[in-house]
Amino acid sequence: MQEQRQAASQLAALHVKGSPLVLYNAWDAGSAKAVAAAGARAIGTSSWALAAAHGYGDGEEIPLALVAQVAGRIAQSAALPVTVDIEGAYSSDPDTAAANVALLLEQGVAGINLEDRVVAGRGLYDIDSQCARIAAIRATAESRGVPLFINARTDVFFAPDVAPRAVLGEAIARAEAYARVGASGLFVPGLLDIEVIGELAAATALPLNVMMMPGAPSVARLAAAGVARISHGPAPYLAAMAAVEAGARAVLA
Repeated sequence: MQEQRQAASQLAALHVKGSPLVLYNAWDAGSAKAVAAAGARAIGTSSWALAAAHGYGDGEEIPLALVAQVAGRIAQSAALPVTVDIEGAYSSDPDTAAANVALLLEQGVAGINLEDRVVAGRGLYDIDSQCARIAAIRATAESRGVPLFINARTDVFFAPDVAPRAVLGEAIARAEAYARVGASGLFVPGLLDIEVIGELAAATALPLNVMMMPGAPSVARLAAAGVARISHGPAPYLAAMAAVEAGARAVLA
């Protein structure tokens, strides 16, 4: 437990505005060990990649028990803080969501990603509903003595054809509310506009996490904008599988 508490504190300390923590996301113990060997300071999973690696689609199709098992193997294999993407915590009910996160806590994880998209539904949870889930998860982690890093993901920038500046106010409102109930960071996948990224980073006390994807600004520009964490999402898995396929084609042709 002491090691887990230290890992969670270490993970939080790695989030520095202007000097971002870079996560090259893993999906199993083997990929986590490879990322660690490359000099990573922490290990983050990609829910999409973890599901795909086990034959499931994204959107909580992979059983939570299997996610917990894989998370445990990663935590035992890499001597680094581990943060796990738990999507929507597999429940809209705050107490159930907290109990589901507790399964990851039992595996030694130091952080989670929790999104406000309604998984297998439509749209986003309203702010109060999402705050209730964050607060319940925070209470559960604190009851176990773990300062869990709750990376609160908002999908306001992921809506089709959304204009980033048009939803910036909502993102700031969600960040403020999520921070009040115990969120540790703000994750905004889909946001590529460097000016809006900078404004959001300046508007919230939460360390800002963005995801690298086609069209994303460079790491240097993101750092200058005040970003504190950069994730690579499913890209490492896709690159690895492309390499496996290419290698197979070379010998099977």
